[in-house]
Amino acid sequence: MVDTTQANDVTSPTTKELGDVRRQIERDEGHNLIASDRVEGTNVYRPNGEKIGRIRRFMVGKRSGQVEYAVMSFGGFLGMGQELRPVPWEALDYDVNKGGYIVSAEEETLLNSPYIREEKEPAWDRAYGMHVFGYWGVPY
Repeated sequence: MVDTTQANDVTSPTTKELGDVRRQIERDEGHNLIASDRVEGTNVYRPNGEKIGRIRRFMVGKRSGQVEYAVMSFGGFLGMGQELRPVPWEALDYDVNKGGYIVSAEEETLLNSPYIREEKEPAWDRAYGMHVFGYWGVPY
């Protein structure tokens, strides 16, 4: 079951808007791969440079081998009270100057985005994927 209690009147960025921000960020094009242990714990920022969280883990398709989501942690103190929110990998961009990822979303969009309850993982099935990707305006 997908939790949609907070997703009613939220406007998410469009795919075009996400692409526009990506073109403005300086990228490290030296190589195209990064080890998973280097991604986990990486800071996440807004385009204005404000740190908003960290990548806690990412979810990889069993058959495709492609990263589908970054599960981001927001808030909390010493690991307590953190909110976990899945964000489609395509909604993130790596900024070489910050050494972290950029997510282009207003505060309200982040606060109302789908979230994961620590005690209950989502099904991670197609319906959940369509919900999360749809929220962020990214094709699934």
